[in-house]
Amino acid sequence: MPSVPTDLFPHPIVQAPMAGGVAVPQLAAAVSEAGGLGFLAAGYKTADGMYQEIKQLRGLTARPFGVNLFLPQPETADPAAVGVYAHQLAGEASWYETELGDPDSGRDDGYDAKLAVLLDNPVPVVSFHFGVPAREVLDSLRRVGTYTLATATTAEEARAVERAGADAVIAQGVEAGGHQGTHRDVPEADGSGVGLLSLVAQVRESVGIPVVAAGGIMRGGQIAAVLAAGAAAAQLGTAFVAAHESGAHALHKQALTSPLYVRTELTRAFSGRPARALVNRFLREHGPYAPAAYPDVHHLTAPLRKAAAKAGDAQGMALWAGQGHRMARELPAGQLVEVLAAELAAARAALSDGDAR
Repeated sequence: MPSVPTDLFPHPIVQAPMAGGVAVPQLAAAVSEAGGLGFLAAGYKTADGMYQEIKQLRGLTARPFGVNLFLPQPETADPAAVGVYAHQLAGEASWYETELGDPDSGRDDGYDAKLAVLLDNPVPVVSFHFGVPAREVLDSLRRVGTYTLATATTAEEARAVERAGADAVIAQGVEAGGHQGTHRDVPEADGSGVGLLSLVAQVRESVGIPVVAAGGIMRGGQIAAVLAAGAAAAQLGTAFVAAHESGAHALHKQALTSPLYVRTELTRAFSGRPARALVNRFLREHGPYAPAAYPDVHHLTAPLRKAAAKAGDAQGMALWAGQGHRMARELPAGQLVEVLAAELAAARAALSDGDAR
């Protein structure tokens, strides 16, 4: 097993596993082929759907890649609160001429079935979001040669990742787009996330395993900064949303740099769990009232988001984006990796020149 994740790929650049159709096999393959680490998102897919994407990806590249799993979530949602939110969304359903989804559509995301597939057909890397897998899960993946990571948003969570036996930890700053990978959903903690550079430093001093930095990174100079702070690699999500091979909706790609969307917010509006998105009409109108109820709210709003996308209405879509979204570049993913690597090299050279003076 490699001691650090970058033993598996030349550039310290990881493409974040963005669920919801963004991290498709073509994107992951392009990133891996260019010397980064491409990732598939198994979240919201069936075990067979995940397996088919792995097969497709293996047909596109022989380089290492990763697969990301969501941990099953405890039943903490208040059904009454979900019911109230459903009532508030009735107007959206009428507007988009669709039905609301069933909030009781399942909590475990097919976790056990997906693990079984990954043990029968091992992949180079597996990462986990929304918690820490059991030690026996991590041990079983290690036995089949898989390198494991789990997301942490605090130093305390990073220590839990290390105790469980993961090979590395992903330190996710509050700047990150999409869902915060907190291990427990605590509404009282909303808005109290730690910025990436502070988090990397805290995690680096708290654990002995390698750290991958994630959150708002869009340029090679930022990668140099997190590496200087002690990270072994950087994970970029929003930077790859606009890539040619990304499976993101065209409206989502356009919104990243559109003057209509000037900022992001952490919101529960679309899924019931804190996730960073561009501020649009849906987020403004429903974010303040969305309950802490994941994945109930995700299931509830799924048909609305799908209908909005079909109607070409970005104001009703979940436009996941990190704080650096306006720096997005529409490039082929492989070219983006090369540009980031060149920027990283230039930043490191500038630092070396400064040290030599």
